[in-house]
Amino acid sequence: MNAALRLASALAAGLVFGLGLSLSGMLDPTRVRGFLDVTGAWDPTLIFVLAGAVIVATLGYRLSRLLTRPAFDESFQIPTNRRIDLRLIAGSAVFGIGWGLSGFCPGPAVAALASAALPPAVFTLAMAVGMAGYHFLARRPGGASTTGRTAT
Repeated sequence: MNAALRLASALAAGLVFGLGLSLSGMLDPTRVRGFLDVTGAWDPTLIFVLAGAVIVATLGYRLSRLLTRPAFDESFQIPTNRRIDLRLIAGSAVFGIGWGLSGFCPGPAVAALASAALPPAVFTLAMAVGMAGYHFLARRPGGASTTGRTAT
């Protein structure tokens, strides 16, 4: 598979994603916090963005079942692990806490870097440090690996 074509398609998808986030106002953490504030000044606009994402993802997944391989890769990358365990629940909780405190989700935070504002840069840096810290600990003997088994 041509690496340049794969890279170009990933760049195009990222640009469309970032443009959609920008057009929908989801780069603004106050809008996201407004959605999470269900007992106060609730802002339901994020529901439409989420619904649009679910619809497009569902159509893409259904289309993938009709194709033998994707246009720009050797095979489809579909997760096989369907286990709900403590690690998944804890990771989801930490993700949600970070989202609620900052108002940034990883994708919108990276897209908001284009604004040159300090909050998305600080969030993205902290997220990168957290990810690097996890991978460092996962490589240590007895650390949790990305597959859920202990690292060797």
